[in-house]
Amino acid sequence: MIILTLMAITTLGIIKLRNLFSVVILSTIYSFLMATLLLIFDAVDVALTEAAVGAGVSTVLMLTVIYYTKTTEEEPKHSSIIPIMVCLAIGGLLIYGTYGLPPFGASDTPLHNHVSAQYLQRSIPETGVPNVVTSVLASYRGFDTLGEVIVVFTAAIGVISLLKKDNS
Repeated sequence: MIILTLMAITTLGIIKLRNLFSVVILSTIYSFLMATLLLIFDAVDVALTEAAVGAGVSTVLMLTVIYYTKTTEEEPKHSSIIPIMVCLAIGGLLIYGTYGLPPFGASDTPLHNHVSAQYLQRSIPETGVPNVVTSVLASYRGFDTLGEVIVVFTAAIGVISLLKKDNS
């Protein structure tokens, strides 16, 4: 509950602040809090990815953007009532969608009955990797992981090329 409360406070700070440097720093803090939460849920691989991409790469890219642009956000020209209503409606639909999910941690869900058992039984003999999570990410889902790395790399190159100063 403490981490979730800190995440909520950080989110409110991100919404209220107009100084973009402060927003980037709060976003980094939020990513570290999310990584900590994922660590508590024993999703170490996802926590590492969140810390590296969410806090590391994103922070560097956003600080680069701030370096080349303004450091404060302009005041909104229009009322924010409609965007708030849209966010609340979509949030409500997402929460409504969670009612169809199985209970958190239930061992009789389809995920735990079909795929997980196969990974646990066949991981070491088929891949030779003693860590099941590593074997899934690097072997069974290797192309998926490679695709994710390519997407992040392409995004970084795109941002850098867009922000590159023209010295001609």
